[in-house]
Amino acid sequence: MNIALIATEKLPVPAIRGGATQIYLQSTAEIIAKNHEVTVFSISDPDLPDQETSKGIQYIRINQEKYLKGLTEALKSKKFDVIHLCNRPGWVKQLKEAAPDSKFVLSVHNEMFSEGKISRESGERCIQTVSMIVTVSDYIRKTITDRFPGAGNKTQTVYSGVDLQNYHPGWTDKGASIRTEMREKTGLGDKKIALFVGRLSKVKGPHILLQAIPEIVEEHPDSMLVFVGSKWFGDNQVNNYVKYLYTLGALHQKYVTFVKFVKPQDIPNLYTMSDIFVCCSQWQEPLARVHYEAMAAGLPIITTNRGGNAEVIENGENGIVIDHFDDPHEYARVINSLFDDKSKRTEMGKNGRRIAERSYGWQRVAGQLQDVYESI
Repeated sequence: MNIALIATEKLPVPAIRGGATQIYLQSTAEIIAKNHEVTVFSISDPDLPDQETSKGIQYIRINQEKYLKGLTEALKSKKFDVIHLCNRPGWVKQLKEAAPDSKFVLSVHNEMFSEGKISRESGERCIQTVSMIVTVSDYIRKTITDRFPGAGNKTQTVYSGVDLQNYHPGWTDKGASIRTEMREKTGLGDKKIALFVGRLSKVKGPHILLQAIPEIVEEHPDSMLVFVGSKWFGDNQVNNYVKYLYTLGALHQKYVTFVKFVKPQDIPNLYTMSDIFVCCSQWQEPLARVHYEAMAAGLPIITTNRGGNAEVIENGENGIVIDHFDDPHEYARVINSLFDDKSKRTEMGKNGRRIAERSYGWQRVAGQLQDVYESI
């Protein structure tokens, strides 16, 4: 089959600027291209050519300001059997007009079918037009089918994944070496490290985690909270909220480390050097890909019962789900309980790695997508 994978207008593919959707497209395309002809469309970037072929994939990159227009022109000029569009249901009508003979698959990574995002008329038209909708979590699937019950027989959850070979748990030989090297490099030595990875935005909740520090360090004065991320992918500019975080952190300088935007290929080592991973999302998150990364790195996960995040957590086995997501005391309590018990941390981390190997490798994701393409 000749397959087109279409990213949103936000970030380029490959994911040199980060982005969960971009990582998803890049990783699955490299596997699908072994069996099919694959073209990936994304926005242009000064560090990438407008067209190239890499690992069997043809990449076509279009100016961000003319992206949708450029896509329609490209789809008119080349026939695709399947067009897989990410996260833009409002584009389906225009793209289908440009490629009337192609079958469309829409993958939904956020609440794109909510009332604030799409009208009922446009949503119903999109659902009628596409052959299949795949969602990144049951939570997102339900946001579609609750409002549009007719989408039920066309909608399927396909959980995202992680490159297992890039993550090395601290109990492996390679992981132990990376852990020692990273701790020396960062000057964190024998600290007990709780890691946050994500955008520094209010909905991600890093301020809540910072407010938990006094209770954590009272019991564990050798602890360190490491925050990895910036206000937006690849953008280290400081806005008012980030200034607020830095101010909170400055109150506890001995116990907080901020690491700005890190390229995706450099992220795994930061997990390896850590002891636990914390996702403190305050919003109804679709299902943050950091959960897959933490599992692959063999870290116990603390996450919130928001959106789809808890769907990949077997509570008490590979992580702990916090129901009182906006309460700093809850984070302190759970973090302290894990810092107290190294054997429990190791057990939960190993359970997480096993779950990731069983269910969340990119091979499984790509296989499910190929099954979808071949079934429509």
